[in-house]
Amino acid sequence: MATCRSSSTTTPSPPLLHGVLSLSFLLLLLLLHSSTAVATIELRLGIIRKPSSVDVPIFREAPAFRNGETCDADEKIHIAMTLDSNYLRGTMAAVLSVLQHSTCPENVEFHFLWTRYEPDVFSSIKSTFPYLNFKVYRFDPNRVRGKISKSIRQALDQPLNYARIYLADMIPAEVKRVIYLDSDLVVVDDIAKLWQVDLEEKILAAPEYCQANFTTYFTDEFWSDEELAKTFEGRRACYFNTGVMVVDVEKWREGGYTRKVEEWMAVQKQKRIYHLGSLPPFLLVMAGDIKGVDHRWNQHGLGGDNLEGKCRSLHPGPISLLHWSGKGKPWLRLDSRKPCTVDHLWAPYDLFISSSAIHTFDE
Repeated sequence: MATCRSSSTTTPSPPLLHGVLSLSFLLLLLLLHSSTAVATIELRLGIIRKPSSVDVPIFREAPAFRNGETCDADEKIHIAMTLDSNYLRGTMAAVLSVLQHSTCPENVEFHFLWTRYEPDVFSSIKSTFPYLNFKVYRFDPNRVRGKISKSIRQALDQPLNYARIYLADMIPAEVKRVIYLDSDLVVVDDIAKLWQVDLEEKILAAPEYCQANFTTYFTDEFWSDEELAKTFEGRRACYFNTGVMVVDVEKWREGGYTRKVEEWMAVQKQKRIYHLGSLPPFLLVMAGDIKGVDHRWNQHGLGGDNLEGKCRSLHPGPISLLHWSGKGKPWLRLDSRKPCTVDHLWAPYDLFISSSAIHTFDE
């Protein structure tokens, strides 16, 4: 039933009005105290306050890393990574690990690819790494929206996951070589050692895994088609992970390799020839024709498989790079208090400041 409201207004009695004002004043004092406490904590932890965003975490400022005496300032190392708020915590850890283990960290220049301008993400990088040499480029997701086929895991279907195919089109023409790195890894060696690999006229260098069952990366429909099955004839095709690659982007451009990868993506749209995202078309074009790199540069699979992400152990041998490829990400497992043993190797590079840590610091 609708109720009628009188058009006349009622003024609170003086005691009631005084109580309302007192309560409001008390709430204002509490709010000011809380804001001041958080601001003080952020200042003491080296945080530059960014515009508020529920999607972008808060990080403490990383140390300033300087070149050693033997460094030549003109010898730049170019590293490309994708960038978005969902994986920002991993990106920050990866960047810190590269700088921390570099003899010449000031020579490292980062090229970040993102699908849209996110001011909070940009501000976060600037505040966390005030001395970082980096540039940001927009990858237009429309370039791949009609080319992506659904894979076994939704995260693999995001347009940004395909940006590495268009890397040579986005970075400046004067950049001739680039290291591409995923955001779910840490480097525990001098990245210059990977940068200096001799490509021997190849387009791409990466660790190869010839003991892996290569046939499992493609469907029965692929192998039962005589023409498609001939794709790898004359090549010793081995699996390689596209999360760690050294790419001669000049030769990539000259050879039209973006178009070659896209052609296989078009075949996938017509008939399902593989189950994963951007990896199989790379294999179809490049497998058996890359420069092999020591396995120490991609200790991959630490995130488990793509469906369940169960814990895995380290492979035997020396390690220069740890890669949490697969479903399980170390920051998520650590936050859930159900980490795998290998996740503790990632934790020292985590610059994230949790809200509970801030409250603890305040207390």
